[in-house]
Amino acid sequence: MNLWLACAIALAAGGLIPAMFLAFRGNAVRRLVGLQLAGAVTVLLLVLVSLGEGQSSYLIVPLVAVLLSFAGTLVFTRLFASGVRDQDG
Repeated sequence: MNLWLACAIALAAGGLIPAMFLAFRGNAVRRLVGLQLAGAVTVLLLVLVSLGEGQSSYLIVPLVAVLLSFAGTLVFTRLFASGVRDQDG
């Protein structure tokens, strides 16, 4: 096992556990923060695995994940905002 893969394992343990805790508990804002944190940690994990395996062609997956994570956050925020508006009126 090389250093990149060891860092990926440490990041998975130290980053995804708090992200999942935030994403599964609390109000909608805390869940959104957890979703964003999980997306960022996942992209970093994929980059580290790509470096660890020595395959630069694997970098396309984190690049696509960044775009999908951003789009998913926008959709979540839009649905959250319309849900709050519906509850007010």
